Amino acid sequence: MPLSALRKQTSPAVPSVRLVEVDSEQEGQRLDNFLLRICKGVPKSHIYKAIRGGEVRINKGRTSADYRVQAGDVVRVPPLRLPDPGAPRPVPAAEFPVVYEDEALLVIDKPAGVAVHGGSGVSFGVIEQLRAARPQARFLELVHRLDRDTSGLLMVAKKRSALLALHAMLREGKGGKRYLALVEGDWVNDRQHIRFPLTRWTTQSGERRVKVDPDGSPSHTIVSLRQRFGGYSLVQAELRTGRTHQIRVHLAASGFPIVGDDKYGTDSTRAQFAREGFNRMFLHAHQLSLAHPLTGEPLELVAELPAACRKLLQRLEAA
Repeated sequence: MPLSALRKQTSPAVPSVRLVEVDSEQEGQRLDNFLLRICKGVPKSHIYKAIRGGEVRINKGRTSADYRVQAGDVVRVPPLRLPDPGAPRPVPAAEFPVVYEDEALLVIDKPAGVAVHGGSGVSFGVIEQLRAARPQARFLELVHRLDRDTSGLLMVAKKRSALLALHAMLREGKGGKRYLALVEGDWVNDRQHIRFPLTRWTTQSGERRVKVDPDGSPSHTIVSLRQRFGGYSLVQAELRTGRTHQIRVHLAASGFPIVGDDKYGTDSTRAQFAREGFNRMFLHAHQLSLAHPLTGEPLELVAELPAACRKLLQRLEAA
């Protein structure tokens, strides 16, 4: 075979400039997220560099990464270099146990130890893995977040209209999110309202934390006793506001830290349970009560405790 023919076969196609019109389902997305969706496999750093350099344009004008695209916008997408063909995929596709799904909403049972999205030292999370597993999906966006070490129900919108409706519900306090937590100590009250205001702060090492602060944001958690185990208690925590680390900080500040919590819990307790094979935080988003974002149909969704948590409770019960 002539060398010129071999080169023609093995050389990748040269990408060209594309003009992409934003449709109604994509409206409201940040420009960087919009580009990550349509330029699958392109590293984030390349996309941000193209935006900063003015190679990406909206309606022929320069813009920024946080611009929210509007229906009818024409986005100039420059040629963007893909990773080497032999390099491993940056985001491994993954599906997660599905609790509920229709054309507008996906609710999964997220395992502990998996971030919901990339960032802060994590290259990818649940949402990136879902997008990689479902390349045909035009829209997949997180409705809310769960801490990396928290397991349980996580909502993902499959339509822009569903995302906006769910965000409005959460802002207005409609519906209910309930968690199960194993805490240190003998919880006394059958039902207790915790209203400590919370604020975020950063440690000297740069780690973000949350603490009780009189000048912080109003925060409200309703805690109900489920079962006592001597020096430990299984409680249900219902969120009435949705602050970062709210349940973890409210319980710790009340004197009942969550077992296995590496930020607000007791180190000796976490080490003890780790030696016994329990290597996670015992916090699980187990119930969602809400109206369907498009139909208004009442939804009651449940994710049972993971096997490791059930096994631990059985061991405590038998002790």
